Amino acid sequence: VPTTTVDRLTPDLTENHILCMSSSFRFLSVTAAARAFADVVNRAFYRNETTVLTRNGVAVAHVAPASPTGISASELARRWEQLFHLTPTEAAKFDDDINEARAGVGLPENRWE
Repeated sequence: VPTTTVDRLTPDLTENHILCMSSSFRFLSVTAAARAFADVVNRAFYRNETTVLTRNGVAVAHVAPASPTGISASELARRWEQLFHLTPTEAAKFDDDINEARAGVGLPENRWE
């Protein structure tokens, strides 16, 4: 079964995501996955491996371990405190900028376009 294995998630698959599929994953066509379905499931269960299913080279689904790897809620809370936060003055200015931008755009003539 032809596959492409990647040891680490690439930035375009994980950018701005807290949870990752797993530490390793591979690409497999939907047809090949159907022919080797038991193997795909076993890799998810025993190897903690995610298989990205593709159709014509485009990712359409993935088979992943039932317990996704990622960070705990307490770790998320700890990291959140370390992030940059706007001051009340900066938040008010940002709100003003958003409202100004919305006012300048206006509603479309036809809602369906």
